[in-house]
Amino acid sequence: MTAQQKKRCEQFVSIFENDSIDIQYDYVENIHDGRGYTCGKFGFTTATGDAYELVQTYTSRKSDNPLAKYLPELKRLARLFSNDTSHLDGFPEAWHQAVKDSQFIRAQDDVSARLTYLPAMKWAASAKITSALGKCTLYDCIIEHGDGDDGDSLGAIFNRTIALRKGVVKDADDEQYWIRAFLDMRLDDFDHPHDKINIDHQKGWHDDSVQRVYAMQTLLNQYNMDLNGPIHVKTKDHNHVIP
Repeated sequence: MTAQQKKRCEQFVSIFENDSIDIQYDYVENIHDGRGYTCGKFGFTTATGDAYELVQTYTSRKSDNPLAKYLPELKRLARLFSNDTSHLDGFPEAWHQAVKDSQFIRAQDDVSARLTYLPAMKWAASAKITSALGKCTLYDCIIEHGDGDDGDSLGAIFNRTIALRKGVVKDADDEQYWIRAFLDMRLDDFDHPHDKINIDHQKGWHDDSVQRVYAMQTLLNQYNMDLNGPIHVKTKDHNHVIP
């Protein structure tokens, strides 16, 4: 995506992550979804290991920081995939202190790109997706579903779409139909999750998530393949305009 398209895509994601078109680098909360603390840009979590990777990256660049002392516990939580926060006393306050440092902001951008944006662009290339909307569709999915090997991951939904469409995008006219099939497959995943953590939290997994897919479908219906602004995102719980 161009820089402007990527910005609009990230603003779209931010609406459904934090109800704002401004990236919430300072966000930190236990939303009780089985992943411990959800933090920062697009939801690094203490249970899944990406919060550990972020703090590790930040500490490698600036050893004296308020989050460094949590590295052993974050490593333990990541190894166990544990939502335990009982040994993270003061973690939200330390996060809020760290976010005042521009190096921490850059670390969030860099780790987020490494874990989500760049892999999503590789998936898009493998499907022969060329539109900004198609690429944003995969980027939004990887942020929420991850890039693991479970049945709810971007890769799993991608492969089910490949099977349904009998292959990758065939040409420019076919791309919109492929994207629509992918979005339908993602909606089906909310109704029929595969991974235990999403089965255990299915109501939140479904209710908080379908709106972002509906909003993406609206962009597709409008044939806004280049993510041209302004983009009005209006759903049951959100109402924002992306310039």
